[in-house]
Amino acid sequence: MDFSADDDEAFRQHMPAQFGKIDGSVNVEAQIERARRKVVDENKQAKKEKDSDDDDSDDDSEDDDDEFPVSHELIIKTHDRAITTIALDNSGTRLITGSNDCTLKLHDLSALTPSTIRAFKTVDPFVTKASQSAESHSIHQVLFGPHSGGQFLCITATPQARLFNRDGEQISEFVKGDMYLRDKHNTKGHTSEITTAAWHPTNRDRFVTAGTDSTVRIWDVNKRMKQEEVVVHKSRAAGSAGMTRMTAIVWGAAADGGSGMIVSAALDGSLVMWGGNGPFHRPAAEIRDAHVKDTWTSGLDISADGRLVITRGGDDTIKLWDTRKFKTPLNTTSHQSTSSQYPTSNIQFAPNSQSIITGSETGHLHILNPATLRPELVTPVTPGSPLISVNWHPKLNQIFTGSANGQTTILFNPSMSTAGALTILSKAPKKRYLDDDPSLTVDMDPLGMAGEANTSGPNPGSFVSRHPTVGLTASGRSRDPRRPHIPAITPFAKSTPDQKYVMEQIEGSDMRDEDPREALLKYQPKAGEKNVFTGAWDKTQPKGVYKDYDSEEDERERKKAKK
Repeated sequence: MDFSADDDEAFRQHMPAQFGKIDGSVNVEAQIERARRKVVDENKQAKKEKDSDDDDSDDDSEDDDDEFPVSHELIIKTHDRAITTIALDNSGTRLITGSNDCTLKLHDLSALTPSTIRAFKTVDPFVTKASQSAESHSIHQVLFGPHSGGQFLCITATPQARLFNRDGEQISEFVKGDMYLRDKHNTKGHTSEITTAAWHPTNRDRFVTAGTDSTVRIWDVNKRMKQEEVVVHKSRAAGSAGMTRMTAIVWGAAADGGSGMIVSAALDGSLVMWGGNGPFHRPAAEIRDAHVKDTWTSGLDISADGRLVITRGGDDTIKLWDTRKFKTPLNTTSHQSTSSQYPTSNIQFAPNSQSIITGSETGHLHILNPATLRPELVTPVTPGSPLISVNWHPKLNQIFTGSANGQTTILFNPSMSTAGALTILSKAPKKRYLDDDPSLTVDMDPLGMAGEANTSGPNPGSFVSRHPTVGLTASGRSRDPRRPHIPAITPFAKSTPDQKYVMEQIEGSDMRDEDPREALLKYQPKAGEKNVFTGAWDKTQPKGVYKDYDSEEDERERKKAKK
């Protein structure tokens, strides 16, 4: 039998090209190269236009590109709305992002692959095992504790701070103060929204919060029912009430050692500094007009040595301050503010304090020189979408950014960075099978025939309880478009008894579905039985005597005669 060329080609495609064990190793260099981004330094481009006669400018730009870890990027898209805060633990393996969609996304960077970049857990700070709430508030700040990645602090648009472990389980919820007490020193917690918080630089059990009630409060993580210290900021620019909103706070190391210093910014434009150990009845230093009054100073940070303070105000300025001469700024530069729309826009010193990073309204990352506040690098990350949150991790040497379009970007350099995005790109992409595409397969309930996962039943260690996000997309939604959304249980609905509870706990409640006529007829005595209920009247009741008619016509005639 003769075979055509098409038959030979079909046979070649059907049979394997080689036998035995096949090397399935991934080309790491190629994957990292695909993550390379075109580094556009708009600041240097502007300089080139001014000085076009400089022939060595191209060589200098190539050398400077390797100065910062921005040559490559990895994108994580797990939120639908603006990312307001980014936090990483000290090891750099746990990434947490907070958003205006009122949720936290937990990512394990050591377990991700290039094709499975998604959050392993979505946390709603207002829904816990003990109680389920229908509230929804924006996430202001997420902070991992110092020297430990075991717990993180979550600040939302409420008067209560919340502490979680690294797996997203709530540890404690700190108390809310009595809003009807006039003297804020006598309240056990904040009486209005908390705007910002900061951990102690060395003590993992202490942190500080500041809020719109014009107070700064120092807490112990083991005492959630009352703060340790209350600092009431008396604003001199706020009129007779003396109240203002605290917009940003940081707890940094002191220049001469000790317990550090607390620096806070207020809506009245002031910048206030206290010693880490007090006294707190009056500030150690205060600058009244650090920024323009009634503008939101969202960015605040202290250098590692405790000598410099950087602020990003709502008056479109960035200012550098010396903690030893806390009176006038060392340098000032103009920078478009985004705090009016995104009040959590931050600014941060690099781990070595040799640079300052912040975002911009145009979606660019700005790396500034701390001595002159001049830009060393201005590169687009999410053009057209404001860059809100930045985080330069010291161990990974990678820059994490969060934008208004819900995108988290990891900037890195293979020659300078370690782990993090490099760990993800060093793995082979997960092999996709036919059943990964729900449009090509018969959809099955990912939680099994029992419906929801049962973590408290007789089999809490089942596959369903250990993998609560199986069958969900990266954003936490079901892959099946036909599956209805399960609404949150409100406190009213939780306290209202359902049909099962009524049937089991209330005696006689099962009679409501019974036919009353049938219920009475079942007590009717049968022939020969004694009438139990009405037998006493059988002999005393009169017998009715009725006239019998021969037909219905006779009865009609009788009725007509009466008329």
